[in-house]
Amino acid sequence: MVWKIGLLLIFSWVIIGTWVFEPPMSSTFNPEIYRIFYYHVPVALVTFIAYALAMYQGLRYLSTKKLQYDSKSSIAALLGTIFCVLAMVSGSIFARFTWGVFWNWDPRETSIVVLLLIYLAYFSLRSAVSDPVKRANLSAVYSLLGFIAAVFTIFIWPRITPGLHPGAPGDSKIIVMSFNTLIVFLPALAAFIILFLWVYSLSVRVASLQKET
Repeated sequence: MVWKIGLLLIFSWVIIGTWVFEPPMSSTFNPEIYRIFYYHVPVALVTFIAYALAMYQGLRYLSTKKLQYDSKSSIAALLGTIFCVLAMVSGSIFARFTWGVFWNWDPRETSIVVLLLIYLAYFSLRSAVSDPVKRANLSAVYSLLGFIAAVFTIFIWPRITPGLHPGAPGDSKIIVMSFNTLIVFLPALAAFIILFLWVYSLSVRVASLQKET
């Protein structure tokens, strides 16, 4: 119970800090929209963490052949996909107020759509295979390939392709991680990671109880 109160306090601080301090990037047109950085980036990073956990649990299944790890892997992938959608929605809001449209197929926007489609295909694969062992084997291998795709789409593709996002090749706008930015961003990242792990543990528990009934 104490840690839940702590999580609430962290989120409260993030919300307050978002508006108390100056925007993460002040020397640009419409700097206020950059306050979404404190939510958009942590959500995107949690997406990566969730897909990494899905891969890890998939590898555990391959090494043990215990279906409980397949269940844990699929839950992590599902939560990762939810956070992926949140990252895409928050990014489109940023795009609307920065570039005038919700979507312009910037490399980062394109890469997150590709990643989302990859994991939607993962769930399509799972729903198409009825045999639980075969489904678990295929899903475990797919989770490994999906994580490799996540590394490429989140960290590599947007950094080698010119685009509109801050920090893209050819773009001079870079968010400087000042002290005021860090004391809001780092708690925000920690809060979203804790929230993900909390929801993940609850989902695993629910799935376990459903199998027992």
